[in-house]
Amino acid sequence: MLDLDVRQMLAPLQAAQVPDLADLPPEGARALYRQIMAAHGPGPDASEVQTQVLHAPGDGGPLEVRLYRPAQAPAAVLPVVLFLHGGGYSVGDLEGYDPICRQLCVDSGAAVATVAYRLAPEHPMPAGMADAWATLLWLHGGCPALGLDPERIAVAGDSAGAAMAAVLALLARDSGGPVLRGQALLYPPAAGGHAEGPQGPFLSHQRHALGPTLTARTMQRFNAWTYGEAGRAASWREAAPLLAPDFSGLPPALMMLAGLDTLHDEGHALAAALLAAGSPVTLVDYATLPHGFLSMAGPVPAARLAQRQLGLWLAERLR
Repeated sequence: MLDLDVRQMLAPLQAAQVPDLADLPPEGARALYRQIMAAHGPGPDASEVQTQVLHAPGDGGPLEVRLYRPAQAPAAVLPVVLFLHGGGYSVGDLEGYDPICRQLCVDSGAAVATVAYRLAPEHPMPAGMADAWATLLWLHGGCPALGLDPERIAVAGDSAGAAMAAVLALLARDSGGPVLRGQALLYPPAAGGHAEGPQGPFLSHQRHALGPTLTARTMQRFNAWTYGEAGRAASWREAAPLLAPDFSGLPPALMMLAGLDTLHDEGHALAAALLAAGSPVTLVDYATLPHGFLSMAGPVPAARLAQRQLGLWLAERLR
């Protein structure tokens, strides 16, 4: 059953017959997604969080990076979380995720960095993934100058950003670093558009095809924009971590799933693959919450609790 606070939050959108993102062109989908993200509320203000705009080098040009620091610890050497925003690799931006990153900074006590990676369809995969990897390497190399601890880095993300964060952990392992303290993954599209995983078809694709938030049609549209006509990743390196051949030797993972989500079974399959390979996993399944609950933390107490759990887990990993 859908959380009653979520139901109340979604009611005005349903009454207004807000279109499915799948029925909009990229710019229209991005504009609607910004409105949806506004449900979170403003987040902590400048008295609690300081913000710095930086630029990391990328193969497509400089990448805007926002760095958030707790205001009460401006001079301390801090751990850092690289948080990758969601939005189907096609929508979502730094402004829409600003309140979420501010709150994560307060909840975790760590610095939080986030990057404006390139979006599909203008820049299909692997462009966005290349930007995320370039940002992680730049962040690790620049930690001393930024007052950050290069030995206390974690990656995190929600939805598309979670799949990207999981791939960063794989790339870091295969490249011999940076060594990550943890990976926090919220409701990832882990299979890169594929309809089944090691244990068979993802039944949640049909069970929750109509939402209540993300629909199967929208995910199909995002996959077409991201991966081209096939609508499927050709490699795990294209933000499809479940396609990886080896899940051993990875940092501890927090897997936070939404019970009412067409992507639910993809995240569950990734958690199972990590566990089977001996990688530590904390799996939390929020049965009454839909996809995208991180953006609902303002009006939905259950989502705020999940957000707080995310911050506490990262704080523990980054001690």
